[in-house]
Amino acid sequence: MSYWFLCGKGKVFGFSCGLRRGFNYQQTFSLVNVKLKWVKDKALDAVIAGERDLRAACNLVSILSSAPDFCLPIYHLSRHRGQLGLPYDHKLSTFIRRYPTIFHESYVFDSAGTLVPCFELTLEALNLYHEELGVIRDNMIDLIDRLCKLLMLTKDRILPLQTIDQLKWDLGLPYFYIDNLIPNYADLFSLFRLPDDRIGLKLLSWDDTLAVSQLEKNVARQTEEDLKNNCLAFPIGFTRGFGLKRKCMGWLEEWQKLPYTSPYADASHLDPRTDVSEKRIVGVFHELFHLTIQKKTERKNVSNLRKPLSLPQKFTKVFERHPGIFYISKMSDTQTVVLREAYDCQRIVQRHPLVDIRERFASMMRKGFRDRSRGLYKETAYIGHKDPLKIVQGHKGGGNGLDSEVDSDDDLFSEYNSDESIHCPT
Repeated sequence: MSYWFLCGKGKVFGFSCGLRRGFNYQQTFSLVNVKLKWVKDKALDAVIAGERDLRAACNLVSILSSAPDFCLPIYHLSRHRGQLGLPYDHKLSTFIRRYPTIFHESYVFDSAGTLVPCFELTLEALNLYHEELGVIRDNMIDLIDRLCKLLMLTKDRILPLQTIDQLKWDLGLPYFYIDNLIPNYADLFSLFRLPDDRIGLKLLSWDDTLAVSQLEKNVARQTEEDLKNNCLAFPIGFTRGFGLKRKCMGWLEEWQKLPYTSPYADASHLDPRTDVSEKRIVGVFHELFHLTIQKKTERKNVSNLRKPLSLPQKFTKVFERHPGIFYISKMSDTQTVVLREAYDCQRIVQRHPLVDIRERFASMMRKGFRDRSRGLYKETAYIGHKDPLKIVQGHKGGGNGLDSEVDSDDDLFSEYNSDESIHCPT
């Protein structure tokens, strides 16, 4: 049996250990008694820092790019707030104003004659978005394969759209993938109404060529004995100074010897109380994170996958029990799970082209935030920049129908003093 560890700056080393004869692979170890401490990893935290704002900004770019003149009033943008992932105690207009290199603000009159903030994309942001569309087109086969493999991980090859929506940013799916992508692949996907009345996306046919996990592809790291016994070991790496206790190391060595169950195989025969089942769960998430373009996702994004992936209760506890495989970052008031082997310090090892686009958006955001802090954008907002008499049709009844997103007349042209609690990407 081979064990693979990550050491220092992502270097890999390993050692071999034979299978124990007569070992009962279905026996239960005291998993709950193996308590491993959480240790902060500054390098991986730096990867997560600013991710929430970046995701929200890029989603807003996609929304505005689909609008006439790439411009929408704030109450239209607010309809998408649930998909942006921003805290609900912050105003969406305040967030948008932080990044004037991406979003240009003007004011228009709604049907009630009230001034309404209106946002459009800057030319630089629009050009970068068109580059992103080109990258998506160039990598369309890879993108479709990722979506197919995600559905193949499930028991019935179907997932609710709500669950896919939670993962679409991590998978690299376009914001409007249901309207702009799925109809082009009617031979692969179909929309179904689920028993609970939600809409689900179903993969119409199984593809054996895709049913190979990333761990199985990495056969170069496995010995011939490992492959023969199907006892594949996961790459392991710990934060510097982790200090794994001898008892835990012994358990880990035994656990790595256990047979590997492909995440694409039927695992209904496995006893969920055993370490073999535990290894299968780790294998499922190991594969799932490899399907994401940055090998990470927020913990809450996988909370709805228990039944589709045939997982036991409290399945996300594997993230705590295997800190050498997964790292839980607590940045931005959330928990983001990162696949350790995918990173060499802050650098992702296998770099997807969309990562470059996102980093350029993040750079634009940082520049806009700095310039605005220096006062370079204080006088940029004005009324009806294209047409002073422009009217935006709003909701009827109850005044302007703009909920809580509309500033009072006294605040429209004032400096935005509630921005301090929003985090800027770093």
